[in-house]
Amino acid sequence: MKDQIVEWAKEIQSLAQAGLFYGKDVFDKERYQRLRDIATEMMAARTDISLEKMKDLFCGDIGYQTPKVDTRAAIFCEGKILLVCENDGKWSMPGGWCEYNMSPAENTIKEAKEEAGVDVVIRKVISVQDRDKHNQPPYAYGVVKIFYQCEVTGGTFIENIETSESRYFSVDELPPLAEEKCNEEQVRMCFKAGEDDNWKVQFD
Repeated sequence: MKDQIVEWAKEIQSLAQAGLFYGKDVFDKERYQRLRDIATEMMAARTDISLEKMKDLFCGDIGYQTPKVDTRAAIFCEGKILLVCENDGKWSMPGGWCEYNMSPAENTIKEAKEEAGVDVVIRKVISVQDRDKHNQPPYAYGVVKIFYQCEVTGGTFIENIETSESRYFSVDELPPLAEEKCNEEQVRMCFKAGEDDNWKVQFD
């Protein structure tokens, strides 16, 4: 269930950010900045994130606010899905923020290599999701999540600064998941897509 205070704060911040970028009057800009500060204080009060960090997360962009893009690679072998262990001990599908100079598909291939050590090719799009409709906790900005089914062509896992292990899991033996990145509902969706040659892309 959405936190309405968080949703109002996000909307106020978005309006204030646009006003700061497009506004011409110096007094209006002062008002927009104050609205942005209030929205940041609201978000910090509703989460466990410090005000300073919230300013970085919430107010780091300029111009018209748009969602960030996150991609995830669903990689299967013998009926199991490949997950990587994050530094906090939680597991997720390989993936991350889309680089500004890469397409979402290219980004997925890059993340699979960096986090899981595998070379992959994209086979199909599984889903395009609004993160707010599926993952917790709420983020201070909008996120579009794209799930791709991938096939391994080579490579081996090497421990790195982001992940300490990679392993294949069956749908009934999933480890503790990094729910803010991918939850059980999303992993199970990917299993269904992997088993269905006529899968239709799901989208919000």
